[in-house]
Amino acid sequence: MSDALNYLVKARPDAIGPYLAFLKEAGRHLDPKTRNLISVITKVHSQTRNGLKQYLGRALREGATPDEVLDALLMAFPALGLAKIIWAIDIVLEMKIPGFDPENLGGKAVAKWHDVAALADLPADGVKRIESGDRGLFILRTPAQVRVYDSRCPHQVTNIPELAIQGRTLTCPKHEWAFDLETGECIAKGTSPLNRLEHRVTGDRLEVRW
Repeated sequence: MSDALNYLVKARPDAIGPYLAFLKEAGRHLDPKTRNLISVITKVHSQTRNGLKQYLGRALREGATPDEVLDALLMAFPALGLAKIIWAIDIVLEMKIPGFDPENLGGKAVAKWHDVAALADLPADGVKRIESGDRGLFILRTPAQVRVYDSRCPHQVTNIPELAIQGRTLTCPKHEWAFDLETGECIAKGTSPLNRLEHRVTGDRLEVRW
């Protein structure tokens, strides 16, 4: 929830509590993906920028594909109109989410291996943020393991900067969701984990698949 909504829950629990309970009950028979796609449409209708980013991220985490997101928006055309759909697409493209490129739609996208770094350029026991093309990555390397995470926060897809690293903890500066880089799990504010990416070591190079 946003800081403002958290405030209202605390300040006026008798007013806001029933409203949130109603929303939960209203979607009880929907699977999480469908429920979040509907929430995407409602945020586009109200042109709530942060809400759109939040529920788009949730829909994608629940298994929605970019094609399904676009279909949901276009099916809602009678209610949204073209101007609001274009407003939403501008935000989606601004977020630079892999999969929304026209050439990747229609089930044509295939995850590929990308050469991202030399092992010698990574700390022997620590965390490093790197850019590979238009993708940001956090790489944790220890004597026992390597873990690679997408740099985008699962809350509102904020691109988390390098300054957010504190030891083995990563804290998104936007809403202070904190993550344990040993596991990728969210340990403060939120509940969704970082998106962990498949990796392999070829010779002295680290390759990551997305």
